[in-house]
Amino acid sequence: MAGEYRFSFGPWNIHEGGDPFGPTVRKSLSFARKLKLYKKLGFDGVQFHDDDAVPEMDTLSPADIKKKAREVRKVLDGEGLCAEFVAPRLWEGPNTIDGGYTSNDPACRKYARDRSRRTIDIANALGTKLIVLWLAREGTYIREAKDSKVAVDRLVEAINDMLAYDSKIKIAIEPKPNEPMDQAYIPTTGHAMALGYLTTDPSRVGVNIESAHAILAGLDPSDEMGFALAYDRLYTVHLNDQNGLKFDQDKSFGSVDLRRAFNQVRILDQYDYGKNGEMVGLDVKAMRTQKQGVATKHLSNSREVFLALLDLVRSLDKAGVDALIADRDYEALDLLIVNHLMGR
Repeated sequence: MAGEYRFSFGPWNIHEGGDPFGPTVRKSLSFARKLKLYKKLGFDGVQFHDDDAVPEMDTLSPADIKKKAREVRKVLDGEGLCAEFVAPRLWEGPNTIDGGYTSNDPACRKYARDRSRRTIDIANALGTKLIVLWLAREGTYIREAKDSKVAVDRLVEAINDMLAYDSKIKIAIEPKPNEPMDQAYIPTTGHAMALGYLTTDPSRVGVNIESAHAILAGLDPSDEMGFALAYDRLYTVHLNDQNGLKFDQDKSFGSVDLRRAFNQVRILDQYDYGKNGEMVGLDVKAMRTQKQGVATKHLSNSREVFLALLDLVRSLDKAGVDALIADRDYEALDLLIVNHLMGR
């Protein structure tokens, strides 16, 4: 077994509660105040977008970006925290309206590649070698807008550029089938893994599997994790939950389907996830109804659920499970699991 787990989340997981249908309902917390909450909530790692670490980075020189990132590293050290990964934010600015790496505009593609290099600079300054790529706008609203074969070529070109820029980084692609685009080019773990094998160094290209993203694709997150583990390419996870095939909800881990969450913990623990320093990452949103003083419970609750499910995973009657599998009595196995989850 992997033993103790370390947990991470991104500062965007402590948020103001605004959504497309209503304004913010809570006050903003500064980045420094958010960092002081990590240890209190039981977390060791910080997930970063590039501009979480260096705001307004597009207005700064590469040297200034590195300098500001080193200052953030000092703050992390002072709080006893580490950076888990850095991800280029390539979906909000005017240069990435039509995608970054797959944009039809050569200038926009160059912007995306340059910003990805700056992201790697930030990661090095923060002390992490993991880069996460959520390919948010690498897709289309209408099929005729882009050539899908060319789009894949351009994604490979961009990843190759990052791999060449730093020979020690690892890249975790975070697949998602839709939202914000109607159709994404890399919708599932299998697509992400296959994309990695087109690059110059497949051994450094893996995945970040988010529970909700797999569910949105109609897939089981634990199966997606098992697929990546079979290739030894599960570099990190974003655990959360999802209530149906709609928008990405980022609900607290285990809050919708406890058995589905149990199987995610089970596959991770069974194959020693974390043995190489991987963290249990969360990507969860507080309910909009939460008041200011209790707007971090979704984080501590998700961690608590993971650890409770870990106890259930490790106390499961494995011999009993194996015997029922050997006897092909899956109805009895079904009841065994349900009873175990109910504490019976």
